[in-house]
Amino acid sequence: MDPDNLPESDPSKMNFGGDAKKAWKDIWGCGQGIGAIDKVVGAGEMVAQLRAQYQAARQRLALD
Repeated sequence: MDPDNLPESDPSKMNFGGDAKKAWKDIWGCGQGIGAIDKVVGAGEMVAQLRAQYQAARQRLALD
């Protein structure tokens, strides 16, 4: 799908209640770890943070 040309949905046809069974592909969710997000950062900053954490963990393991 092209994000710039997505079809418009009809909000009146959305029904998230009731007894109807739905396949998981139709249930919208934000994921298991959404509560851990406290800010939005750029990819470069995220990679630098992960690299620093990885290097620190390696150093801790090397000392044990």
